[in-house]
Amino acid sequence: MLPHATDAISRDGKSLILAYDHGLEHGPVDFDPNPDTADPERVFELATHDAVTAIAVQKGLAEAYYPDYADDTALVVKVNGTSNLWMGEPDTPVNCTPEYAAGLGADAVGFTLYGGANNEIGMAEEFREVQESAREHDLGVVMWAYPRGQGVRNETDDRTIAYAARIAHELGADIAKVKYPGSSEAMAETVRMSARTSVVMSGGSKTNDESFLRTVEKSMNAGAKGLAVGRNVFQRDNPIEILDALELVVFEGASAEEAIAETGAGE
Repeated sequence: MLPHATDAISRDGKSLILAYDHGLEHGPVDFDPNPDTADPERVFELATHDAVTAIAVQKGLAEAYYPDYADDTALVVKVNGTSNLWMGEPDTPVNCTPEYAAGLGADAVGFTLYGGANNEIGMAEEFREVQESAREHDLGVVMWAYPRGQGVRNETDDRTIAYAARIAHELGADIAKVKYPGSSEAMAETVRMSARTSVVMSGGSKTNDESFLRTVEKSMNAGAKGLAVGRNVFQRDNPIEILDALELVVFEGASAEEAIAETGAGE
């Protein structure tokens, strides 16, 4: 972890990364609740919201759309990813180099590592190459730290999630994106295990506004430094309202109730 490595994708040390790698990872099903979001331009427009510190996309979307939005939001290029058509043991091929990402205007790179998968060794070796190359190009490094595979009995177990955050720290990530481990106490332990690597909460599947904001509030109170969220924003009919509310909770320390009352989210 390098000082200031993630300044470009943070605000006051906190991040709200709008993740939009779902078209590759999950397929068209993630656009069904809000069909307009199959058009990447709709989501890039959301990324210009004041609450959003960066948008995370695969290189093809960065090539096609980011030049039009470079003045309005920072960029995280996901350098690996696999489709939901793949049915084998979790693995994810590298499809972009940090050098190429830097040429696209990236401020950071994102990398998924499935700790516990049979292919963990290969992914860790690939992460080493990506992380070291990112340092050469002054890019921050965000790890999608997702324990998954034959070595993982329960990927939502709080100790397993804390372990994933520790892996991210030990391997040199600046930010670890982890699933919410179920309680404020468990998130606090995950943050403790990550030490100087910042923890951001994964947004996960869409839930109602109040439930989602309460979880974000609990994560922030436990020491998380923000979130990386996709479906809980772009699948909504009211994405601007939820971003308004997230800005209050993440950056201003508001409670979920206060954010809902001020923005009208959840109505």
